[in-house]
Amino acid sequence: MKAIGFKTSHKIGHEDSLIEFETSKPLAKGFDIVVKVNAVSMNPVDTKVRANTAKDTVLENPKVLGYDGIGIVESIGDDVSNFKIGDRVFYAGDVTKNGSNSEFQLIDSRIVALAPTTINDEEAVVLPLTSLTAWEAMFDRMNIKKDKKKTILIIGGAGGVGSIATQIAKATTELTVIATASREETSTWCKDMGADVVVNHRDLLTSVREAGFQYVDYIFNLADTKIHWDAMAELIAPQGKICSIVDTTEPIDINKLKPKSVTFIWEFMFTRAMFNTEDIREQSNILSQIASLIDEGKIKTTLSKTIKGFNVKSLKEAHELTESGKNIGKIAIKF
Repeated sequence: MKAIGFKTSHKIGHEDSLIEFETSKPLAKGFDIVVKVNAVSMNPVDTKVRANTAKDTVLENPKVLGYDGIGIVESIGDDVSNFKIGDRVFYAGDVTKNGSNSEFQLIDSRIVALAPTTINDEEAVVLPLTSLTAWEAMFDRMNIKKDKKKTILIIGGAGGVGSIATQIAKATTELTVIATASREETSTWCKDMGADVVVNHRDLLTSVREAGFQYVDYIFNLADTKIHWDAMAELIAPQGKICSIVDTTEPIDINKLKPKSVTFIWEFMFTRAMFNTEDIREQSNILSQIASLIDEGKIKTTLSKTIKGFNVKSLKEAHELTESGKNIGKIAIKF
């Protein structure tokens, strides 16, 4: 089968930053299924893995990227009971294994769900990774109670995770959503996603306070943990919770959270798959709930751009747009 990956880490403009190659079609065993991939989407993790995995070295076998996929079940392992051949499924994958940038993909059925039926492949494939990240952060990490009237500040509201986190919060909870944006187009996008208030992250503390909020109950950080740390420590309510998905490149002073007894917690969507946790099937359950919310019209796709063609040129374009930091919503690549 055809696949696209890399053997050494290059800037995306380099001729060999992504390469096409032929490899064996996978075989399904145990809990695994083989999916004929119809579309994939781009996430920042794709660019980070490409840029950092093989610095100053050459991998023996190319690493295949792609952490969102949608397609048709081609074959199933002996332990699979919840899918059948021909099912249309979507998923976010496992960062430790080869990804969806291939004609066929081997994927653990326990992190897969039936895809929404009311939207097309491109519209659906942009949802899994970001939806799982947002859902886990809000309900598994920060333990947000869906019936409590509290406030959440989403830093990075116009990105893929921020866009769907806003929608999930408004569709399933009583939260007041404050989203950050710094441009007119990103501010408009956040409001379209359902944000109650949009503030400017370039002066986060002042902007939130001027919007009428002395403190917020929850903060979901999707931007720069170090840059926003002091503002988050000031804005979080006593006994509040902060969840971040962004590594910090410098030490942060966690002591700032002590006087308020604040909880700080990480969210990493791949944890359940990486460590085969006892609740690994929860990702399938979450994706099923996301599909239902889509089909019920309670949330919508965050797709902003579709690139057609399963080839190196298309994937490089998607990487370049993602690395620019200016993309709003999500990018899909239709095979």
